[in-house]
Amino acid sequence: QVQLVESGGGLVQAGGSLRVSCAASGDTFSNIAMGWFRRAPGKEREFVARISRGGGVMDYADSVKGQFTISRDNAKKAVYLQMYSLKPEDTAVYYCAAARTPYAGRESYDYTYWGQGTQVTVSS
Repeated sequence: QVQLVESGGGLVQAGGSLRVSCAASGDTFSNIAMGWFRRAPGKEREFVARISRGGGVMDYADSVKGQFTISRDNAKKAVYLQMYSLKPEDTAVYYCAAARTPYAGRESYDYTYWGQGTQVTVSS
Protein backbone atom coordinates (compact mmCIF):
# COMPACT_ATOMS: atom_id res chain seq x y z
CA GLN A 1 0.00 0.00 0.00
CA VAL A 2 1.26 3.46 -0.90
CA GLN A 3 -0.16 6.70 0.39
CA LEU A 4 0.61 9.95 -1.38
CA VAL A 5 0.37 13.51 -0.13
CA GLU A 6 0.97 16.45 -2.42
CA SER A 7 2.07 19.89 -1.28
CA GLY A 8 3.46 23.10 -2.66
CA GLY A 9 0.57 24.32 -4.74
CA GLY A 10 -0.59 27.90 -4.63
CA LEU A 11 -1.18 31.10 -6.52
CA VAL A 12 1.54 32.37 -8.84
CA GLN A 13 1.69 35.04 -11.50
CA ALA A 14 2.15 34.15 -15.13
CA GLY A 15 5.81 33.66 -15.91
CA GLY A 16 6.57 32.53 -12.39
CA SER A 17 7.82 29.21 -11.07
CA LEU A 18 6.51 26.73 -8.56
CA ARG A 19 7.55 23.33 -7.29
CA VAL A 20 4.99 20.80 -6.14
CA SER A 21 6.03 17.84 -4.03
CA CYS A 22 4.62 14.44 -3.29
CA ALA A 23 5.51 12.51 -0.16
CA ALA A 24 4.98 8.77 -0.25
CA SER A 25 4.61 6.17 2.45
CA GLY A 26 5.38 2.47 2.24
CA ASP A 27 8.42 0.36 1.60
CA THR A 28 8.20 0.01 -2.16
CA PHE A 29 8.79 3.57 -3.30
CA SER A 30 12.23 2.95 -4.77
CA ASN A 31 10.84 0.11 -6.91
CA ILE A 32 7.90 1.89 -8.50
CA ALA A 33 7.31 4.44 -11.22
CA MET A 34 5.69 7.75 -10.39
CA GLY A 35 3.67 10.22 -12.37
CA TRP A 36 2.07 13.63 -12.28
CA PHE A 37 -1.33 14.38 -13.75
CA ARG A 38 -3.53 17.45 -13.69
CA ARG A 39 -7.16 18.38 -14.08
CA ALA A 40 -7.98 21.84 -15.26
CA PRO A 41 -11.41 23.37 -14.63
CA GLY A 42 -13.98 21.82 -16.92
CA LYS A 43 -11.50 19.37 -18.41
CA GLU A 44 -10.56 15.77 -17.95
CA ARG A 45 -7.52 14.69 -16.02
CA GLU A 46 -4.44 14.59 -18.23
CA PHE A 47 -0.93 13.21 -18.07
CA VAL A 48 1.84 15.67 -17.25
CA ALA A 49 5.05 13.73 -16.53
CA ARG A 50 6.35 10.35 -15.43
CA ILE A 51 9.57 8.98 -14.00
CA SER A 52 10.89 5.46 -13.64
CA ARG A 53 11.89 3.93 -10.34
CA GLY A 54 15.51 4.99 -10.52
CA GLY A 55 14.87 8.28 -12.28
CA GLY A 56 16.62 7.20 -15.45
CA VAL A 57 13.55 7.47 -17.65
CA MET A 58 11.49 10.65 -17.70
CA ASP A 59 8.73 11.61 -20.04
CA TYR A 60 6.58 14.70 -20.48
CA ALA A 61 3.39 15.70 -22.17
CA ASP A 62 4.08 17.85 -25.21
CA SER A 63 2.27 20.75 -23.56
CA VAL A 64 4.85 20.96 -20.74
CA LYS A 65 8.02 19.67 -22.37
CA GLY A 66 10.87 22.07 -21.73
CA GLN A 67 8.78 23.89 -19.14
CA PHE A 68 8.36 21.30 -16.35
CA THR A 69 10.90 18.96 -14.76
CA ILE A 70 10.07 15.81 -12.84
CA SER A 71 12.49 14.36 -10.31
CA ARG A 72 12.53 12.00 -7.38
CA ASP A 73 14.47 11.34 -4.21
CA ASN A 74 14.12 7.71 -3.23
CA ALA A 75 15.83 8.23 0.10
CA LYS A 76 13.18 10.77 1.01
CA LYS A 77 10.36 8.87 -0.72
CA ALA A 78 9.43 11.98 -2.63
CA VAL A 79 8.75 13.05 -6.17
CA TYR A 80 8.76 16.61 -7.41
CA LEU A 81 7.44 18.63 -10.30
CA GLN A 82 9.33 21.85 -10.93
CA MET A 83 7.30 24.21 -13.08
CA TYR A 84 8.77 27.20 -14.88
CA SER A 85 7.30 29.97 -17.04
CA LEU A 86 3.84 29.18 -15.81
CA LYS A 87 0.86 30.19 -17.89
CA PRO A 88 -2.80 30.64 -16.95
CA GLU A 89 -3.58 27.44 -18.86
CA ASP A 90 -1.41 25.55 -16.37
CA THR A 91 -4.03 26.26 -13.73
CA ALA A 92 -5.24 22.90 -12.45
CA VAL A 93 -5.30 20.49 -9.59
CA TYR A 94 -2.07 18.51 -9.78
CA TYR A 95 -2.12 14.87 -8.75
CA CYS A 96 0.72 12.59 -7.83
CA ALA A 97 0.33 8.93 -8.81
CA ALA A 98 2.23 5.74 -8.06
CA ALA A 99 2.36 2.63 -10.16
CA ARG A 100 3.03 -0.92 -8.98
CA THR A 101 5.77 -1.44 -11.51
CA PRO A 102 9.25 0.04 -12.12
CA TYR A 103 8.08 1.66 -15.35
CA ALA A 104 4.65 3.00 -16.19
CA GLY A 105 2.97 4.67 -19.10
CA ARG A 106 1.02 7.83 -19.62
CA GLU A 107 -2.44 6.49 -18.94
CA SER A 108 -4.29 6.85 -15.64
CA TYR A 109 -4.84 3.10 -15.54
CA ASP A 110 -1.06 2.57 -15.36
CA TYR A 111 -1.16 3.97 -11.83
CA THR A 112 -2.72 2.38 -8.78
CA TYR A 113 -2.32 4.95 -6.04
CA TRP A 114 -3.31 8.60 -6.14
CA GLY A 115 -2.92 11.62 -3.93
CA GLN A 116 -5.66 14.11 -3.13
CA GLY A 117 -4.16 16.77 -5.35
CA THR A 118 -2.79 20.25 -4.87
CA GLN A 119 -4.24 23.35 -6.51
CA VAL A 120 -2.02 25.44 -8.75
CA THR A 121 -3.47 28.72 -9.93
CA VAL A 122 -1.65 30.94 -12.40
CA SER A 123 -2.92 34.49 -12.68
CA SER A 124 -2.52 36.57 -15.82
